[in-house]
Amino acid sequence: MKSLNGSSFVVISRFIFNFFDFCTILFTDMQISGIELKNSISGVSRTQSQSLRLPVRRPMVVAMVNSNGRPERNVGVSVDSAIKDVIAPVAVEVADSDSKKPTAVVGGGVEDVYGEDSATEDHSITPWSVSVASGYSLLRDPHHNKGLAFTEKERDAHYLRGLLPPVVVNHDLQVKKMMHNIRQYEVPLQRYQAMMDLQEKNERLFYKLLIENVEELLPIVYTPTVGEACQKYGTIFKNPQGLYISLKDKGKVLEILKNWPQKKIQVIVVTDGERILGLGDLGCQGMGIPVGKLSLYTALGGIRPSACLPITIDVGTNNEKMLNDEFYIGLRQRRACGKEYAELMNEFMSAVKQNYGEKVLIQFEDFANHNAFDLLEKYRTTHLVFNDDIQGTASVVLAGLISALKLVGGSLADHKFLFLGAGEAGTGIAELIALEISKQTHAPLEETRKKIWLVDSKGLIVSSRLDSLQHFKKPWAHDHEPINKFLDAVKAIKPTVLIGSSGAGQTFTKEVVEAMSSFNEKPIILALSNPTSQSECTAEQAYTWSEGRAIFASGSPFPSVEYNGKVYVSGQSNNAYIFPGFGLGLIISGAIRVHDDMLLAASEALAEQVTQEHFDNGLIYPPFTNIRKISAHIAAKVAAKAYELGLASRLPQPENLVAYAESCMYSPKYRSYR
Repeated sequence: MKSLNGSSFVVISRFIFNFFDFCTILFTDMQISGIELKNSISGVSRTQSQSLRLPVRRPMVVAMVNSNGRPERNVGVSVDSAIKDVIAPVAVEVADSDSKKPTAVVGGGVEDVYGEDSATEDHSITPWSVSVASGYSLLRDPHHNKGLAFTEKERDAHYLRGLLPPVVVNHDLQVKKMMHNIRQYEVPLQRYQAMMDLQEKNERLFYKLLIENVEELLPIVYTPTVGEACQKYGTIFKNPQGLYISLKDKGKVLEILKNWPQKKIQVIVVTDGERILGLGDLGCQGMGIPVGKLSLYTALGGIRPSACLPITIDVGTNNEKMLNDEFYIGLRQRRACGKEYAELMNEFMSAVKQNYGEKVLIQFEDFANHNAFDLLEKYRTTHLVFNDDIQGTASVVLAGLISALKLVGGSLADHKFLFLGAGEAGTGIAELIALEISKQTHAPLEETRKKIWLVDSKGLIVSSRLDSLQHFKKPWAHDHEPINKFLDAVKAIKPTVLIGSSGAGQTFTKEVVEAMSSFNEKPIILALSNPTSQSECTAEQAYTWSEGRAIFASGSPFPSVEYNGKVYVSGQSNNAYIFPGFGLGLIISGAIRVHDDMLLAASEALAEQVTQEHFDNGLIYPPFTNIRKISAHIAAKVAAKAYELGLASRLPQPENLVAYAESCMYSPKYRSYR
């Protein structure tokens, strides 16, 4: 083995050995004096074992660069010769009273620069290595793999010659080929699996494919297909994506966060799996939701993949089918609640802030009502938190309503709203509508809420039910006689806007839609529940039963409908319009808290993107084909509001926030390798 003297390279590191873990050391594409260290020393093991009786010396493997700029093979640098010439031994020497000879304690002796030879039961050692991404390992690295797009020069420089077929194809042809392959699958879940496999093999190709075919692939990587994927997650599970934190990990959450290889995290999407879409408690298998959401953060909002972290908090499940499924991947116990649940969540929130700082965005996703509202209320003043089910849904629906006013006329204050469903989504939407009306009319919030009525499983929410209502439903208890049946509530309230967030399919019946059409020239009907099977009605039903007069949008996509010779294209009230741009706006401004005014700004920004051409086609949302530009405009409005409210930390404020947002977006374009 060849050895190098200290003049050949510089290793920048700091050892903190005295009763602390060895720091994670990151080398990124560093080239110093003929030695190139690529990739990073990451995922450093923090061994907590009681004893290390057989300490092992680990070589640091690097690559020499020859005169042609290529890394040499099989060049090792012994730990001893590499480090002792560069770093003074981290050791505390004490003199032996008899021999007067230096004795190593804690950090190792004079020759033991790593502290390995003299490691004791009380002091763990940290194995570490550096390697160059080349050859076969490069083809297995999803962050750097380009497949057949590696150029001839790159194949020679990185030892890929012979590992790939001789043809060199460009990025666009790879996209065309992948779309051709994906379209061969007739089952949506198979398409989902093909996309996930691609993400694990070639990250940039995955995102380029998704960005350029967003309208076709969005229903595959997210709702409705992601719902089925979560139901069958244990069966289709191959490689872990994200972090799993369970009740078994109590007291070790910070340590688990440090196990994640990427250190500069900007967005975390976390779920406990209790209310996955409209499918209920799927436990640990709800991980498909954070993974899918963060794919959209990157594809639609331009957040770097390496800055995204999906997390599932596993506290058990009450789903008997999951507990009895031999392929279930989570804890096989009933769901924890109360103090035990609160303590784990509090440890998690504290650890995230400690590890990633004040400005990491934590998005709560698919928590059950009783936890979702409490978590948002508890942490909104201490962390940068956002609940997409409550706030994101509300923002995208408000944007659709603002757009719909161009078709039906009047202002929001002129309309009456009736909700089927009074959970996270329903009450969140209702509150944001009331806030917008209050902002426009300067009326008190208590007054604007009276224009909004909600129906839950027990009927119309009225003041006589006040004592039995959950706290988040109480603001919507108005004076009215009790009504048990939804159809009767529709006939009594006579709303101009009907919004479904119940998670119960086919509840907007023919009688309900016909009643709406009887007292509205253009009834606004929003069937928001996901997935498609849980939608309150289909687009075809809404247009047919309203005789083509309904202004319709849904949570999941529906095909266009032909009625009386006219083609109707329904809009999709999808949270993906809002949360990617919203998150980008928080990041580029360095926001430290989320304010309701930011949500209103996002809604208004989205509504501004609907053109007259869209209105002529009956759309109240813009097409997803321009989603990145839409996200940039939303990000700019959100960032501007953060600066206005004094919640932005990234100073000074850029002059052109739209241009700045676009410049910050991740590009899936292949990089050239030296």
